[in-house]
Amino acid sequence: MKKMKAYASFDDYLADQSSKNQVVIRALRRFVKRVGPELSEAVKWGNGCWIGLKGPVAYVYTDTGYVQFGFFRGSSLKDPKGLLEGKGSYVRHIKVRDPSEIDQVAFAALLGQAAGSRKGRRASPSNKD
Repeated sequence: MKKMKAYASFDDYLADQSSKNQVVIRALRRFVKRVGPELSEAVKWGNGCWIGLKGPVAYVYTDTGYVQFGFFRGSSLKDPKGLLEGKGSYVRHIKVRDPSEIDQVAFAALLGQAAGSRKGRRASPSNKD
């Protein structure tokens, strides 16, 4: 069984990813900081994560050619655009290959639900990262 890498910080996790995926992760990081400023960054289970008051909310996982922007309780989120992938009991993710694929409004709504906001989050489509 492959051993999970350990990272001291989100920055260390980011530095260990491919340059193409670093671009996507940086865009997602800026997005989360703007839309969910109350979330703190951490590394959990070998992945970059955002933590809220009630525990882990979202994560980034890298693979060849894409980054998963995922939600720990993603199966319970309303996803009218059908962006979320996954079949497990809880976790769902969106594969992001380029920063231009970050749907500001839809991602903000998902992040808001995942973080426990009753109204969700709003992001202006003109605020592109």
